[in-house]
Amino acid sequence: MDSQINGFTGFGHHNPGFVSAKDAIRKAEIAAQAAKNNPVQQARQTLAQAQAFSSGLGSSAGEDREQAARGGAHRSPALKFAAPVSSKDTGLAFDPDKLARIPEQDRRWSWVEVDLSAIRHNTQAVRSRLAHGVRLMAVVKADAYGHGAVPVAKMALNSGADYLGVATVDEAIQLREALIGAPILVLSQPPAEAIPLLLGYKVMPAIYTADFAIAYAEAADAFGISAPFHLAVNTGMNRIGVRWDQVTEFMRQIDFHRALELVGTFTHFATADCTQTLDFQIQTKRFLEALSALRMAGVDPGIVHAANSAAAIRFPDVHFDMVRLGISLYGFYPCNETLTMIDLKPAMAVYARISDVRTVPLSDGVSYGLHYRSRGPQTKICTIPIGYADGLRRSLSSRVRFLYNGALMNQVGNICMDQCMFEVDPYAHGLRDRHEPAIGDLVTIIGGDGDNVCTVEGMCELLNTIPHEVCIDFGTSRMPRLYRQ
Repeated sequence: MDSQINGFTGFGHHNPGFVSAKDAIRKAEIAAQAAKNNPVQQARQTLAQAQAFSSGLGSSAGEDREQAARGGAHRSPALKFAAPVSSKDTGLAFDPDKLARIPEQDRRWSWVEVDLSAIRHNTQAVRSRLAHGVRLMAVVKADAYGHGAVPVAKMALNSGADYLGVATVDEAIQLREALIGAPILVLSQPPAEAIPLLLGYKVMPAIYTADFAIAYAEAADAFGISAPFHLAVNTGMNRIGVRWDQVTEFMRQIDFHRALELVGTFTHFATADCTQTLDFQIQTKRFLEALSALRMAGVDPGIVHAANSAAAIRFPDVHFDMVRLGISLYGFYPCNETLTMIDLKPAMAVYARISDVRTVPLSDGVSYGLHYRSRGPQTKICTIPIGYADGLRRSLSSRVRFLYNGALMNQVGNICMDQCMFEVDPYAHGLRDRHEPAIGDLVTIIGGDGDNVCTVEGMCELLNTIPHEVCIDFGTSRMPRLYRQ
């Protein structure tokens, strides 16, 4: 009858080892009270319970976890990130300093790698083409075209560069805060509100309006310092600068101010990388006329510079007092005409690791829109954690190829924001090797593997763009940048 009190029948007799709920609760309370008197034991018990719960395993797994916490044979690798246990601790905790030392490429399996020895090689390759006394400016704007402004600037300066060129005041400040003392030129005129930053961080602006020049000089004079600048001359690109035939008039408007110091004069070529050179020759002629006019007016133009990467390699006549090394600093040829003129080495590579492998049934789709359909059970679909938020443009979907085990693999399906997929045929055909992809295997997005290479230029052809844009997309994305010498 007692067995039917709650309306349940058939439980009048218990199996050996049966523990009632009431007894279990009582034992748990006794164990909890004992743990309060022993913080270390409580910490171990807490960790073991949490690990057993998170894994969905039973009491035997919990016992294994507790044994691991005591340093047993099944010790979890995660325990090396635990903070030291003190007498006041009520449980194991993660040490933030130890967590911070987990490598960035192990937090998400995609990263950019920059070879600083290539930066050194390219700097020296251009440096060797310059006459004695000609300076070299390393252009490190846009975070060094995605390669990392501070490490690239330091390597370039250690390899023969004299000046640094940036696009914004904040880019210059970043270099100064990294204790880089080389001359820095902001290659355009910043807002007048940034003048205190220019003076405070000893950064030179390009100047081409009288109002800015006077405001800059007044601020410098108030602090009893000079206001150095480079005069930007517009010779035909029509982006910034004083018109080439108005430079003397412009200087008359501002040269009365005692604080202003003209350190350099420059222009920028629009077509130095083009096959036809007529427009380039016109710009060169205009620039020479502007320089001559300044000198005739008694104005020393200072450091004269005009040559970008293309002009620095192709046209020694326009090296003047300094050349500005931009895209070729990073290992890219500015035009086909330069391919045989200089040896350059690309500095950027992009890698990922396979995060998923699956066999997709015949005709089943892959990714958004299901535009790609599986070709059958022999084809495996591999996922890697890199997408258009990481610089791999969505417009490359089903057009680009990656390298896996030295072989080119087709990317398939739409490239997603955070991931994309590629196909692998695991079976050997003729001379083709057999591939058995696995989670964690390395995939090359940009770079070489064996006899094959995936290049930035190849992506540029598909995207109808230039290496500058592709490198900046990858290098300034959320992927970590790793460096090797």
